[in-house]
Amino acid sequence: MAAQREVTAWRPRIPGVVEVFHAHFTEYAYPMHVHEAWTLLIVDDGAVRYDLERHEHGTPHDTVSLLPPHVPHNGSAATPHGFRKRVLYLDASRLGEDLIGPAVDGPDLRDPVLRWRVGQLHTALAHAGDELEAESRLTLIGDRLRAHLRPRLATGAGRADPAVARQLRELLDERLLQGVTLEEAARLVHAHPAHLVRAFSGAYGIAPHQYLMSRRVDRARRLLLAGRMPAEVATATGFYDQAHLTRHFRKLVGVTPGRYRAG
Repeated sequence: MAAQREVTAWRPRIPGVVEVFHAHFTEYAYPMHVHEAWTLLIVDDGAVRYDLERHEHGTPHDTVSLLPPHVPHNGSAATPHGFRKRVLYLDASRLGEDLIGPAVDGPDLRDPVLRWRVGQLHTALAHAGDELEAESRLTLIGDRLRAHLRPRLATGAGRADPAVARQLRELLDERLLQGVTLEEAARLVHAHPAHLVRAFSGAYGIAPHQYLMSRRVDRARRLLLAGRMPAEVATATGFYDQAHLTRHFRKLVGVTPGRYRAG
């Protein structure tokens, strides 16, 4: 089989994410190297073996691997057909230096929920207009990583806080068209981002980004039934573009805006 090297990389507009990196390699092997950022890795096909601090590790399909900054590691395929991976490089301050040691001791985390959330984050990062979703998912992922690496530091994340939830809902209603970042919402509501997401989800049974998108889709439905065109409706309801509207509209209504408008 001919060697394959397919790479896609970009820097999203999300605080804390330095780079998104997707790759498919069949024969390539990384030499020893270091990163300034935290490396959050999932492998979708095949497996990777790597050395970290002179210990060998591997990434079977159900594993999330977290490699700390400034610690040398390498990497190569552990299966004959290579590997396909998705990587997030997180700003070094995102998790804190106190977690470097625990990450060196146990970089491969078997956690289906964490892996699922990392996959969801990659999906959100690929779509312009879904920044609030991406920020929310990244915040919860950071929370879960800290719980793995420092279990005793895990806080009462599920604590109910209806006042905070209500303030965030009012803010989302007020910013329905222009939107709001999670960091800005946390400043305005005076709550930690992770607590903000958990309090809202616990109070209303829906994540903040889902609430915002469902409100926008509701408004879009009314405008479409009034005869306005999908491209115009997308702009009028706070979506990034018509494709962004179509994706969320189909998810919530079951058909495209054009089909819905046509009756």
